[in-house]
Amino acid sequence: MLRFHNTLSGRVEPFEPLRPGQVGLYTCGPTVYDHAHIGNFRAYVWEDLLRRTLERRGFTVLHVMNLTDVDDKTIRNSRERGITLDAYTQPYIDGFFEDVRTLNLLPAHHYPRATRHVDEMVILVERLRAAGNTYESQESIYFRIDSFPSYGRLSRLDPGQMQVGERVDSDEYEKEDVRDFVLWKAQSEEPAWETRLGRGRPGWHLECSAMSMKYLGEAFDLHTGAVDNIFPHHENEIAQSEAATGVPFVKYWMHCAHLIVDGKKMSKSAGNFFTLRDLLDRGLSPRAIRYLLQSVHYRKPLNFTLEGVEQARAALDRLDAFRHRLEHEPASAGRSPLAGQVEATRARFDAALDDDLNSAEALGVLFELIREANSAYDRGEVRADDRVPLAALLDEVDAVFGLATGNSRLLDADVEALLKERQAAREARDYARADALRDTLAERGIVLEDTPHGMRWRRR
Repeated sequence: MLRFHNTLSGRVEPFEPLRPGQVGLYTCGPTVYDHAHIGNFRAYVWEDLLRRTLERRGFTVLHVMNLTDVDDKTIRNSRERGITLDAYTQPYIDGFFEDVRTLNLLPAHHYPRATRHVDEMVILVERLRAAGNTYESQESIYFRIDSFPSYGRLSRLDPGQMQVGERVDSDEYEKEDVRDFVLWKAQSEEPAWETRLGRGRPGWHLECSAMSMKYLGEAFDLHTGAVDNIFPHHENEIAQSEAATGVPFVKYWMHCAHLIVDGKKMSKSAGNFFTLRDLLDRGLSPRAIRYLLQSVHYRKPLNFTLEGVEQARAALDRLDAFRHRLEHEPASAGRSPLAGQVEATRARFDAALDDDLNSAEALGVLFELIREANSAYDRGEVRADDRVPLAALLDEVDAVFGLATGNSRLLDADVEALLKERQAAREARDYARADALRDTLAERGIVLEDTPHGMRWRRR
């Protein structure tokens, strides 16, 4: 049975969705004031692993990820450039979806944009106002924390001990209590919306409650994000949602640990701040980046290094090489030592993922089998009957980890044509043409190896 660590309870719990067989999943998406950085993608890749694991276990998942396209940063930057908010944010939204495709993330079923759901946010504020949870200050509307006695249970903070600081919302408006947070900001400059609440724009926390409830209902199963979302963002989501509806907002809260780079907190001043496209410009493989981001348990900090990416690439090379052996090397007719091991490996693989998505252990189990199977190949002890279940297991690993070790599925049509042309050149002993094609493929990031069993290739 699947078991996940629930931040709300502080324990690893059996996963039992509100409706059998169906899962409502909300993941905190990017604020599109710039391209998403590699720390963001630590969360997005882990959430992709979570969804794929749920689907492997037979659940039907409805996945919603928000796009924050209105906040202080997007407004400030669009004004500095003298363009509309939509004109400023659209290139970063497009860039985010390009990054999603590059890292082979399953697309969410809904990507609601905050600017397209202001009506839902206004309705939520009206419900909170009717319930007595709000007050006005300088025409802005605030949530009164004292009106929600259970505030702080997600982050395990005592509301009475909170002090002014960076982890408590601060803004230019006067509040009754420093702990209170803004729901609706009065604003005369663009962008602003004319609403029943007055002219203004929504506060940051409001959007996720309004949009998640629109697509998933007032109560749903899973809400995820990075640990720095716990307080105040997710704490405030719980308060405003449950105060409005009177029902538990989310059953399971899951959070991933921080990503650091070369042992340090990522920052532009330290020179270790990377977007995905920064890393691709350095020639790093998106498959290797994805592998590295999943190689450490999501609740443990991940130290992202270039050496780690190289190690991840080497691991993928071993997977690719093993699949090539399965597809091209002849099998023996003798007794195989692998009988029964594939099913045992599958059971251990699933058990690792069932145990709070222990990705490191799941990958370790896979490589144990590959080592044994390679040794059996070297001894000529792999039977034809072994190849189908071994290949099927690799396909299942691909489906969960999104690594695409089936190389033929990764090739552009022109690259595949070049590989066939080179193979034909070698068979015709036209070695000059074969060498020229090798160089052309290398420029495309394809590394070749000629073996007694044929040509092998891998991505750089």
